[in-house]
Amino acid sequence: MTGQRNRLDHQLRYALAHPERVLPHIRRLARDLTIGARHRDHVGFYREVMRRNVEADPDLAVGSASRRRWLALGQAQFDYLTANGLESTHNMLEIGCGNLRGGWRFIDYLDAGRYTGVDISPDVLFAAQRTLTVFGLQDKLPRLTPVEDLRLSWLPAQRFDVVHAHSVFSHCPLDVIDECFAHIGRVMAPGAFFDFTYNRTDTRPHQVLREDYYYRMEQLRDLAARHGLTAEARDDWSGNAQAKMRLRAG
Repeated sequence: MTGQRNRLDHQLRYALAHPERVLPHIRRLARDLTIGARHRDHVGFYREVMRRNVEADPDLAVGSASRRRWLALGQAQFDYLTANGLESTHNMLEIGCGNLRGGWRFIDYLDAGRYTGVDISPDVLFAAQRTLTVFGLQDKLPRLTPVEDLRLSWLPAQRFDVVHAHSVFSHCPLDVIDECFAHIGRVMAPGAFFDFTYNRTDTRPHQVLREDYYYRMEQLRDLAARHGLTAEARDDWSGNAQAKMRLRAG
């Protein structure tokens, strides 16, 4: 949980406490302003951000400071889901699968053909293909697909037993989350659940640059309810600093 990171007083205190991070933040701000001038829509903006990030380092592009952290956070996602409902016979949809930080472990665990991963960034999906090769998972036949929205209209109804989105809504404006909630129930099988993480704040929802978004738990719970989804806060998640929520249809 956090306060408002976009407040000037918070940023000044943070800069004084972490002076080594000031210059990287200024560079990121300049980059985002440049990209934002060309891409007003969220998908176009974030797709270009990811293209540049993947070009620099695929692991850093999905929010891992090192290969060791990439492996550790993927392990944490896998351990949590397998301990909390994911079975090898389930059909799984991962929204924002990235370069398969957690995905390669899910693919390895699930029966062949039962993993579908989607992402708005074609570049990060190219990196995902390389991950499959590195871990020798080609015979598991995962489906990796670039998307432009979260309507998921091309997917079959009631297909997925488990839907997962890690560090996705932490980078999404509310209208994108609303779009996902409006359509996710159609592809969820009876008894399915949807786990996602998000940046939680106990103060007013806000954003930092155009990349990091902070929401109140009640805000996302109420949004889910408007689309017929019941929400449960999962306070047992400790894989990273984000909060976790589980949705069920009906």
